[in-house]
Amino acid sequence: MALGHRLELRQGQGLVITPQLQQAIKLLQLSNLELDAFVEAELERNPLLQRDDGPAETERAPEEIAERATENLGLDAVSDSAASQQMDAAPDDVSPGERATGDGVEPGAEQAGGQIDWSRAGGGGNFEGDGHYEEALARAPTLVEHLTEQLAVAGLSPAQTVVAGVLIDAVDDTGYLRADLPEVAQRLGCDLVFVEDVLTVLQGFEPAGVMARDVRECLALQLKDVNRYDPCMAALLDNLDLLARRDMTALRKACGVDDEDLREMVAEIRALTPRPGSAFHSDPPQTLVPDVHVRETPGGLWHVELNTDTLPKVLVDQRYHARVSKGARTEQEKTFVSDSFATANWLVKSLDQRAKTILKVSSEIVRQQDGFLAYGVEHLRPLNLKTVADAIGMHESTVSRVTSNKYIATPRGVFELKYFFTSAIQATEGGEAHSAASVRHKIKGLVEAERTEADVHSDDRIVEILKESGVDIARRTVAKYREALRIPSSVERRRLIKETA
Repeated sequence: MALGHRLELRQGQGLVITPQLQQAIKLLQLSNLELDAFVEAELERNPLLQRDDGPAETERAPEEIAERATENLGLDAVSDSAASQQMDAAPDDVSPGERATGDGVEPGAEQAGGQIDWSRAGGGGNFEGDGHYEEALARAPTLVEHLTEQLAVAGLSPAQTVVAGVLIDAVDDTGYLRADLPEVAQRLGCDLVFVEDVLTVLQGFEPAGVMARDVRECLALQLKDVNRYDPCMAALLDNLDLLARRDMTALRKACGVDDEDLREMVAEIRALTPRPGSAFHSDPPQTLVPDVHVRETPGGLWHVELNTDTLPKVLVDQRYHARVSKGARTEQEKTFVSDSFATANWLVKSLDQRAKTILKVSSEIVRQQDGFLAYGVEHLRPLNLKTVADAIGMHESTVSRVTSNKYIATPRGVFELKYFFTSAIQATEGGEAHSAASVRHKIKGLVEAERTEADVHSDDRIVEILKESGVDIARRTVAKYREALRIPSSVERRRLIKETA
């Protein structure tokens, strides 16, 4: 068989994802916080983008034009012309002090005898935190700061203070020590016993239980703080697994106490906190801002609208583009202006398309789950991405990106859009399928209604009750949902009811 070369022409079709299309896809799956950070970066990078803050000045200030042109394009001609316009635009009645703002002089700080009258200047920022001194005083100290303050008055030697500082830096937000003592001793070049002695001192700091290495040690430190740590309590802490299973018979035998003493010991353990440092957690809670609002109209319909506060408002500065385009001389400058203009236009269109897509998907979800909005979680219907995608004429991947990290505010609370997508559980006698979320809610309701030992339902009994209500479900599925809801087994629930009776 002879080998040879030949030239063939073939025609085909292919999908090429351009950088602009990749950007549009990326914008769909960003949350409102991530989107705001992305737009801020684009505003810094692209001189032709401008934040739309409503009715503002019709034109950029000349000094801003000169600054941005010089930084981003390097157009000396534009900078020179802008500087001359700035000088020409200054009115004759402006005092010299109002013009001298280049070095931080506020308008109104007029000159007297060649000197600036600072008594009429506006207030500036402080050196410390730009005037946030009161906020710094009002801020609660962190756990590390609280421990460091106690360390300063603990009277330790310099060497002990160094080891203590390393250990305090290894404390997590819950108050537990997340450091390996042998590794700390080796790194600092000291004995392990020396590090353990320093840790013993630190474990006496407030709050009680801090610097513990596990839950048992944390609870033991708190009991020692109130002088309630004895051999019986030590035995109880050694068998926390029995307490978790509520096996009181085995606990009573391990601790060597009677029923009354055991109940008192368990009550004392439950009064302790397993996370002593949680009160000092310094991170402020993040407010969940919904992307979509749903409200009921007087006619009984549901009105869906976007939360405009979460949508970045940007526009393309056409006047600035026309000005810098005339000043661009080299091919590199012209390319930069052209690329920046195209990128700015594409970003504005992508943001608009993103908002429309979110509204479109949200409206379809509300239409599908109107029973949930009207009557509650028991009326949540089974729903998947394909159903919504087919209804609005989009691809499933687009719907998946839109529903990621997006939240909707309803009369029943704020939910992530993905919450409304639940798997289906078949109904008995060919009825309408039930959503997994509604079935979990029914199981939770059955358990919460248990008041006596006779009322406790086993998994098999729950299956029978659900089948009587039209839900065809297997026992292993009930057990899986019960464990996901952190509901103990029927045996453990009977023990708990017996203890509290």
